[in-house]
Amino acid sequence: MRAILLSGGLSLILSLIGTRYAIRVLRAKGYGQEIREEGPESHKTKRGTPTMGGIVIIFATLLAYGLAKLLTGELPTASALLLLFLFAGCGLVGFLDDFIKIYRQRNLGLRSRAKMIGQTFIALVFGGVAISPWMEDKDGIRPASLHISLLRDWTAWTIPAVVVMALIWVIVTGTSNAVNLTDGLDGLAAGASVMVFGAYTLINIWQSNQSCFSELRTPGPNCYDVRDPLDLAIVAAAITGATFGFLWWNASPAQIFMGDTGSLALGGGLAGLAILTRTELLLLILGGLFVMETLSVMMQVSYFKATKGKRIFRMAPIHHHFEMLGWEQVTVVIRFWIITGLLVAGGMGLFYAEWVAGA
Repeated sequence: MRAILLSGGLSLILSLIGTRYAIRVLRAKGYGQEIREEGPESHKTKRGTPTMGGIVIIFATLLAYGLAKLLTGELPTASALLLLFLFAGCGLVGFLDDFIKIYRQRNLGLRSRAKMIGQTFIALVFGGVAISPWMEDKDGIRPASLHISLLRDWTAWTIPAVVVMALIWVIVTGTSNAVNLTDGLDGLAAGASVMVFGAYTLINIWQSNQSCFSELRTPGPNCYDVRDPLDLAIVAAAITGATFGFLWWNASPAQIFMGDTGSLALGGGLAGLAILTRTELLLLILGGLFVMETLSVMMQVSYFKATKGKRIFRMAPIHHHFEMLGWEQVTVVIRFWIITGLLVAGGMGLFYAEWVAGA
């Protein structure tokens, strides 16, 4: 528990200080955000705001985790290292996208195909290692399993490894792109991510306390077959603290944007936590806001093509639709935060209720 508090507290401080410094450096270098021409008119005033702030979130997380392990004298676990690899790897793909936008002074960075190739490579490396028999611990548990999971593994179905790899690819690319789509208003993606990562911190702590392999417990329906849950909690706390610190500067009016560097990293981190904690389907509830944003884009594009020009929403993703209806940006953000809070509360309630029923 001491490492969790250290990790979260250190990342918060590092992010608060680091983001302020990043704003100064990025402004001096002229690394500002390009705004898409078809976006809401009110966003044109944001042109030139420093971007790539996700770099601070990534480095604050990595440094805080490392310091927490050093100060407590503990060694990193395979699950935590895999999660950090996915988190930083997706962030690297986003960084390349942001850098190209800034270097070429345009709103188009990496081509969609190139971005997908990068995300696919990171996802498959992560998945391949996570399900490898070589990664089994002394209890025979791998970081990721060969089962579908809502709140724990459905062991009645064992899925072929190739199908598991495909599902991991879908979860990683889908979640990272979903957070990326949500990052369109000041503080929206950061605030929502803080709540979901905070929920996963608590889930991991609970799974550690109720581990099937604890000396105080025996395997049964009310315990969890998860490898390294406590160390996953340390990483989740670090990401929560780093994102919270960044939100101080990203809240309206934003002084810096996280860019694809931050949004893809956060999405990758959420996907990794869902996979490694055996709660893949629960992520659909906890991260319901990101699902809603993605579905709004899919519906808009599909309907536009099917009707040859008609639209369901005034603009997608859906947060822009409410802007076009006349809602203030702050109003949209706060109400979407409320939606996220309700979804997180519902997901956590479901997680706990299932344990109570099993107990």
